[in-house]
Amino acid sequence: MGLLSLAIWTPIFFGVVLLALGRDDQARSVRWLALIGAVVSLLVTLPLYAGFDAGSSAMQFVEKARWIDRFNVNYHVGIDGISFWFVLLTAFINLVVVISAWEVITERVNQYMGAFLILSGLMIGVFSALDGILFYTFFEATLIPMYLIIGIWGGPNKIYAAFKFFLYTLLGSLLMLVALVFLYTKSGGSFDIITWHKLPLSLSAQTLLFFAFFASFAVKVPMWPVHTWLPDVHVEAPTGGSAVLAAIMLKLGAYGFLRFSMPIAPDAAREYAWLMIGLSLVAVVYVGLVAMVQQDMKKLVAYSSVAHMGFVTLGFFIFSDLGVAGGIVQMIAHGFVSGAMFLCIGVLYDRVHSREIASYGGVVNTMPNFTAFALLFCMANSGLPATAGFVGEWMVILGAVKANFWLGAAAASALVFGAAYTLWMFKRVYLGPVVNEDVRQLTDINAREFLMLGLLAAAVLYMGIHPKPFTDIMNVSVADFLKHVAMSKL
Repeated sequence: MGLLSLAIWTPIFFGVVLLALGRDDQARSVRWLALIGAVVSLLVTLPLYAGFDAGSSAMQFVEKARWIDRFNVNYHVGIDGISFWFVLLTAFINLVVVISAWEVITERVNQYMGAFLILSGLMIGVFSALDGILFYTFFEATLIPMYLIIGIWGGPNKIYAAFKFFLYTLLGSLLMLVALVFLYTKSGGSFDIITWHKLPLSLSAQTLLFFAFFASFAVKVPMWPVHTWLPDVHVEAPTGGSAVLAAIMLKLGAYGFLRFSMPIAPDAAREYAWLMIGLSLVAVVYVGLVAMVQQDMKKLVAYSSVAHMGFVTLGFFIFSDLGVAGGIVQMIAHGFVSGAMFLCIGVLYDRVHSREIASYGGVVNTMPNFTAFALLFCMANSGLPATAGFVGEWMVILGAVKANFWLGAAAASALVFGAAYTLWMFKRVYLGPVVNEDVRQLTDINAREFLMLGLLAAAVLYMGIHPKPFTDIMNVSVADFLKHVAMSKL
């Protein structure tokens, strides 16, 4: 078993053990086992960083074994500079989520922790898969633990939200399966994704493939107008579910564009770049305005996620090194920042049991330490320089300005909207005098919550101040990707 297989199967192993052995009367032991599993799962990804060759665009840590002989399906995994950081990000966010649920989840603790560990391994599998059927298996399997997390530990309308999440994402994926079977026949019976990148396909075939993949990945991002499931799911999901959904699961769709849509159908991707850029700008501008009028903090941050992910797809379809690298950096930064924003809302919800902005006011008076963390994350969400939220957005805007000044100007307007809705929420929730008894009785964060938010704060600041390690690893792979996508196959 190689390093990548360890990264995939270690959290799944611990998750299965938790499901098999844990009981509610052993909640303390279950929590410690889950924490050990999350820590070990993060530690086994670190040798990937030590052994990664940033000067090569080839797939690294490749493992290949026969799986389904009859259809030439292989267990084939590997990572390059584009997928590398998402493996580490997934393991890191999983650890933070396990810490966040330590005292909050009191029923079916083993199932809750087990679901997150299994989900973590499956998502790493998505980012690592180099076989079409293996990718599809991991991609669809991630729906099951998240469906259960929302449906069992969610809010009052959890069943509705869970079904909406499942149906939206599953229906789009069925078209992707058709595309995979088509590519299998065209390639002479191969599910190898890298082989598919080299297929000489006509523009009409590429167009059909592009929109088949679009149906699956656009829903997952989610792009406007197929984003409506996300606010409902975030509102009903437990805090950990919202954090993982925003930090990692949305990235599966954006990653799909880089691994499937653009390299397999490059001519169609360039042909319909105007459509992708248009939809991205609508997400950046219109959805930013929608976020401004939200009264529920979770809904506000959910719409904020749609707007920020609009930057990602905008960067990809500019077809420049700044745009694509900026989109990937934005995905990583959004993982840290949006995960932190949802965990901050969870800290307040655990105490007051309300997500409404009107239920708060003057929180800084009773929770000064917590407010300091919340301010940092709100500033990062607004794109403040020296925070992770700035780097990717700045790269995408710079790339957009180089492509077309007005395109860059429209994208840059999102920074104004982002600052407006984020800081206005911060002002109403945290600043001013204490306005009600619930806030007056609040107690500041404990050591566990301080650790959880401190880990994310360190990541947000490190990436904002010193983004070079993040970009260095992806630069060669991005250059190779653009060279491939820019070369017409017709």
